[in-house]
Amino acid sequence: MSYILSITTLACINMIAVLGLAIFTGFTGLFSFGHAAFMGIGAYVSAILTYYYDVPFSLALACGVAASSAASLIIGVPTLRARLRSDYFAIAILGFGEALRVILENLSITNGARGLPGIAPYTTLPVVLLCLGLCVIVARNFLRSRYGAACIAVREDPVAAEMSGIHLFRTRLLSLALSAAYCGLSGGLLAHYLSFIQPVMFTLVQSTQILAAVIAGGLGSISGPLVASFLFVALPEALRVAQMWRLVAYGLILVLIMLFRPQGLLGHQEISRLFKRPAGEGH
Repeated sequence: MSYILSITTLACINMIAVLGLAIFTGFTGLFSFGHAAFMGIGAYVSAILTYYYDVPFSLALACGVAASSAASLIIGVPTLRARLRSDYFAIAILGFGEALRVILENLSITNGARGLPGIAPYTTLPVVLLCLGLCVIVARNFLRSRYGAACIAVREDPVAAEMSGIHLFRTRLLSLALSAAYCGLSGGLLAHYLSFIQPVMFTLVQSTQILAAVIAGGLGSISGPLVASFLFVALPEALRVAQMWRLVAYGLILVLIMLFRPQGLLGHQEISRLFKRPAGEGH
């Protein structure tokens, strides 16, 4: 039972990061291979505050979230103002992530590449579920607001959106800052659940896994990436009985999703819409 709870907790922590990237990539159309870096910033800032300075857990999490958002502005302002194409932006933010890894590996306060052990295990499943629920509510309200409508317009046609009066730079930067905040929260929760973090935990591999969940779940959906994220964490564990073949089966499932559902599991839809009856039905 404890094993199942552990997997569920890790899956929900990962879902927060995936939801953050879904807000950015799914609703502005720009891809990112560096969002794991924002997880790393949130993880290290919150862990350092609780480990060295005995800062309360909630305040440390908030500081980690703020630091991640601030870091997104550092990389986002020059790259988004330059109007880099999606592929060039992905390369730029990937470089930011690798630079952050090198910095973390050479700081004494982070204990270098050996990682930071002995972090207080404040994260519990109820805390994670509460954070995930709040994140879903905030994301839903954001995407239903005029800012969310602007993000969708930018994703569909940036030129037409700009001609209609939407500020491309501000819209994309706001979405990036919010998505980085989500990743920072996810990283802080992860650090205080595992009680140990290393710079190698927040590299291209983790960023790719987050992006894969967003794409497999459906660009333009909130619930789709959440479902895909949970499956991506749970499936490898469920297939553990297959030992070495579990990764093959995991990869095969991803290929099948892309072949038969290239728009993602839910596409642009949400789970709630799947259970709604068409108008006029039942009369």
